[in-house]
Amino acid sequence: MRIADLPRYPLSNQENLIVDQIIGKYKSLSKYQKGLLIPVLQEIQKKIGFLPINVQERIAKELNIAEKEVYGVATFYSFFSLIPRGRNNIRVCLGTACFVKGGKRIIEKLTKEFGISPGQTTKDREFSLQVNRCLGACGLAPIIVINDKLYQKVDPEKVVELVYEHAQGKNQHDS
Repeated sequence: MRIADLPRYPLSNQENLIVDQIIGKYKSLSKYQKGLLIPVLQEIQKKIGFLPINVQERIAKELNIAEKEVYGVATFYSFFSLIPRGRNNIRVCLGTACFVKGGKRIIEKLTKEFGISPGQTTKDREFSLQVNRCLGACGLAPIIVINDKLYQKVDPEKVVELVYEHAQGKNQHDS
């Protein structure tokens, strides 16, 4: 994916302030050291949830690092994300058992409902959709995980309702 193809997610004033504080903390060190880039990226991602391109550009400018170096590190390590995870991060298993028992239909229903494809997040950052190849619960197929809550034997026809109920705080004691 090219940088220009990445969706832009505006940061709130509070998120911008947090980014400025973190960059300022590291900028105040007498001289930039190569080893500081990863801690800067980690701290920003921990606080705002992802590393948008405009934040990477700010890091590069303020810490006097080439933008391509910041982007290279942010995309090399799998624990960094350039796309925010939604408040409700939906992971759908598409391992063999889940696929056969309706995993693909679950993805289709969620894609249609939220207008996003796997790997994307809604503009309001409420929902993100991911595909996992196997979540290790084949006997419970098909399964989805919303945040840290596993839902088993999910009916593809009822998955959208299940996601909305979870988002509203319901189903916290089920399955």
